[in-house]
Amino acid sequence: MEPPRPADLLVLAGTLVTQDAARRVLTDAAVAVVDGAIAEVGDRAAMAARWQAVETLDASDALVMPGLVDAHHHCTADPLVRSLIPDDIDSHAAIFEWATPLHGAVRPEDDELGALLTAAEALRNGTTTLIEAGTVAHADRVAAGLSAAGIRGGVGCWGWDMDGLPYAAPADEVLDRQRAVLDAFPQGGLIEGWVTLVGHELVSDALLAGAAALARERGAGLTFHISPTEADVPAYQARAGLRPVEHLQRLGVLGRHLLLAHAVWIDAAELTLILETESAVAYCPWAYLRLGQGVTRAGRHHELIARGGRVALGCDSVNAADLADLHRVAALAVGLARDMAMATGAVTAATGLDLLTCRGAEAVGMGDRVGSIEPGRRADLVVHDLSGPSWRPRGRPDLNLVWGTDGRSVRDVVVDGRMVVRAGRCTLVDEAALAARAADAQRRLLRDAGLA
Repeated sequence: MEPPRPADLLVLAGTLVTQDAARRVLTDAAVAVVDGAIAEVGDRAAMAARWQAVETLDASDALVMPGLVDAHHHCTADPLVRSLIPDDIDSHAAIFEWATPLHGAVRPEDDELGALLTAAEALRNGTTTLIEAGTVAHADRVAAGLSAAGIRGGVGCWGWDMDGLPYAAPADEVLDRQRAVLDAFPQGGLIEGWVTLVGHELVSDALLAGAAALARERGAGLTFHISPTEADVPAYQARAGLRPVEHLQRLGVLGRHLLLAHAVWIDAAELTLILETESAVAYCPWAYLRLGQGVTRAGRHHELIARGGRVALGCDSVNAADLADLHRVAALAVGLARDMAMATGAVTAATGLDLLTCRGAEAVGMGDRVGSIEPGRRADLVVHDLSGPSWRPRGRPDLNLVWGTDGRSVRDVVVDGRMVVRAGRCTLVDEAALAARAADAQRRLLRDAGLA
């Protein structure tokens, strides 16, 4: 008999939702982790005999699934002013009367604190990968905050080259900032750099084209906002005589490197361009509902999803989607798709589970690393406690994970083989001290932004 092989971690699972190509759900299974990667998945008894682990995570009475992917989440300013931006104003006022002054008043330490708050909340709800939607100025400090909590992430420094906006600069200078982020956070790391623009009508053609060329050259992702409301459509028609996505295609911006945030107000031709170029979309339905942006009137995400488009889900930000819980996002996304199509077959709970995991990971360019539990993937794992009433009696895991539960049943979280949540608490974050720091920062930020 061969001696046991050494492992850093052995996870014993009562139910294992692999999200592999066959979408296997295993019972009495185990996952062996070596150097942050999944080394083997198999029968629990056989694996326990075959592997000698430094640490064992006993989830034999629980459900283990891949970590969730949040494709669009703002960490600048918003996390420090939770539930303060009024909801009786339109999205333009929320952005330009609140968010923009707050962004202008943010200090470097605020960005780090906001990222740490966001990561702690996200991890406790089962998110293990978070694509930051754009730091106004201090991407390095956002990266530090995400790293301190132990989450996997993508970071970028917002680029815009229109006059009168915080940290706006000429296109060449903005692209130099983007290169600096990519250099500081190489592709494939736990925190990696992204080419990140603001988007909308606030970016010149030269900057859009330059950013796409840079992303392709460096093998990095490119992300920016487009058409969350109908305002971008007349702006681009006046500017270029084309709708936004059509103009992006003419500039050569679309492609597999691109993650478009929102894309709510698109027409049939734009949807076809997104599908044909294999561009991805970060879909944040709670934000559109809270901000009244018209997703039920104009959104075509249900078509993108049903037709196999590259779609991932996002929580967007505090004061927009409010809660960093992707289970809620998935239930809403699936529910809207079924209702808007007035059909139930094309988009199901299984689809929602895919968007949260393997399909979402592929959309953000990480499908070869995360999103499933199989050998060779990084060990990003989430354990759900099945003892609560929302899991009694047991049903189908996909139905329960999308329709029947949320982040409150998350018990343990592993990112890259490291335990970052244990028994519902972050292991790397002093949560009481974090809350006190956030309260102090909120008072000062509101005062400095003139919103006290």
